[in-house]
Amino acid sequence: MKLCILTVGRGGGDWAEEAARDYGRRIARHTKLDEAHVKAERYRGDPEKVRRAEAERLLGRVSPRDRLLVLDERGADLDTRGFADLVQQARLDGVSRLVFVIGGPYGFDPSVRSRAWKVVRLSSLVLNHEVARVVLYEQVYRAFTLLAGIPYHH
Repeated sequence: MKLCILTVGRGGGDWAEEAARDYGRRIARHTKLDEAHVKAERYRGDPEKVRRAEAERLLGRVSPRDRLLVLDERGADLDTRGFADLVQQARLDGVSRLVFVIGGPYGFDPSVRSRAWKVVRLSSLVLNHEVARVVLYEQVYRAFTLLAGIPYHH
């Protein structure tokens, strides 16, 4: 199974890039991982318009065969084992590509949420884009080590 982390916009922090690269190398020991970005829509006073435009771009990068896991603060609250179980379920179901999506500052259009296999939150707190991306990378790595019985997860 391949993984893709799909984000709205690009982070700008060197620290986040370094952390994502580090965890990306670790994840590559277990599976293929790609990262893709779509352009953030410029805000002109209408958050619905922003969400619709970004949804169109996001969904344009997701094939019908992909399994979409949307990361949203209003999603299901999972512990680490539950997150690992989702990854494992996708593997057992024979999913060819599992796509994790991190949205922009105005959240997701309902069309993205309705296309999702699952909607999950990384935290009860609102996380900025860069922090959410690093947390996701770390949790994906943790899930693979947990599933493989590697003693990273205690």
